[in-house]
Amino acid sequence: MNIVNRQNLWPPAGRKELLAWALYDFANSGYTTVVLTTIYSAYFVGVIAADIDARSAGTGTLLWALAVGLANFIVMISAPVIGAMADHRASKKVFLLVSSIGCVSATALLALAGPGDVWLAMSLVTLSATMFAAGENLIAAFLPELVPKENMGRMSGYGWSVGYFGGLLTLGCCLWIIYRGRQLGMADSDIIPITLLVTAGIFALTALPTFLCLRERALAQPKGEKISYIRVGFLRLRHTLQHALHFRDLFRFLLTLAVYQSGVSTVVVLAAIYAQEVMGFGRQELIVLIMVVNVTAAVGAFICGHLQDRIGSVPTLAMTLVLWIVAILAAFIATEQAQMWIAGNIIGVAMGASQAVGRALVSQFTPVDRSGEFLGLWGLVNRLSAIVGPISYGVVNYLTAGNHRQALLSTLMFFVLGLLLLARVNEKRGKTAALQAD
Repeated sequence: MNIVNRQNLWPPAGRKELLAWALYDFANSGYTTVVLTTIYSAYFVGVIAADIDARSAGTGTLLWALAVGLANFIVMISAPVIGAMADHRASKKVFLLVSSIGCVSATALLALAGPGDVWLAMSLVTLSATMFAAGENLIAAFLPELVPKENMGRMSGYGWSVGYFGGLLTLGCCLWIIYRGRQLGMADSDIIPITLLVTAGIFALTALPTFLCLRERALAQPKGEKISYIRVGFLRLRHTLQHALHFRDLFRFLLTLAVYQSGVSTVVVLAAIYAQEVMGFGRQELIVLIMVVNVTAAVGAFICGHLQDRIGSVPTLAMTLVLWIVAILAAFIATEQAQMWIAGNIIGVAMGASQAVGRALVSQFTPVDRSGEFLGLWGLVNRLSAIVGPISYGVVNYLTAGNHRQALLSTLMFFVLGLLLLARVNEKRGKTAALQAD
């Protein structure tokens, strides 16, 4: 017996439900912006791990990378199985709730980690990042149920656009708290915990509409008396891999995604370091740059989401990868901060566009009743890329005695190779395979 789709039982998703879906992107983006990208990462190295770093330079950064890397590894190996379990039980929403509570709780608990509490902070960062990534996969798995394939591009674009503004709002609130705290003479060890509580609170509050309005549109398949849901998940995943030939364009695109997303992940993690070390940006200038890039990324996601539905996902993604190539070259040749501002905003547009288009294209290649499993594979590829990309940059930077320009140039290869691999993806055939499997 296959999972029964509820689209004939429930009315089509209306604006309220679609907005509730997009608001989850708004809710969870504050976590990545504040915890992983800007405020807490610097606080971990500069305050929590300061003593260790003073004894052995670079250890704080290494420990941070290990904590985030472990989270990516956990999600990489577990995401497809969790997705398959959620499909079989028709419980994507339950899994999403658990992951959201986990991320919000771990983020709030980070406020308890003070100077010297390195292992506590690392454990909570790993837990929060794991739960965040799991939730990101699960919310994406709802997309094939909510809109027809011809509208997935713009819907994915809406979600990413709203998400970037969510990150901007949370970051703005936290920066105001930091500014006021310093005016009052408070130490960072007293201020930053407040920003973590605010980040967790905004996540929890703005995610509520998702759980109140988003519907589960599948009926669970009986698992049998002598088999666990975990084993069911592995069996479903094995079945999919055994029938990879039927989904050849999905797997070709996942390979393409793994390559170019390695470049995207590198830029997300290391662009601020490049701007600081090579272009001489100060902390305040970096934060302003990140905020502006969030806006241009939202614009890129919105525009390319619409363009994707008009001219096709593969042509739109090809244009996006060309834009990435231009952006990396612009950053490579930049010698003045004004030039880096131009490169940064091109990167913003390309980042928003590529993320929105990638998620929608995987959704278009996904049978509705296997959305959790297939979007779990999307999550696996994203996590793998988050490990491979930054490590490759670090290795090249090390081998070239700290030459960030050479390391950035090596990142260009991910986008060039991704563009070449994309030419092998047949969008029409991939969509047809998904429809035949429904």
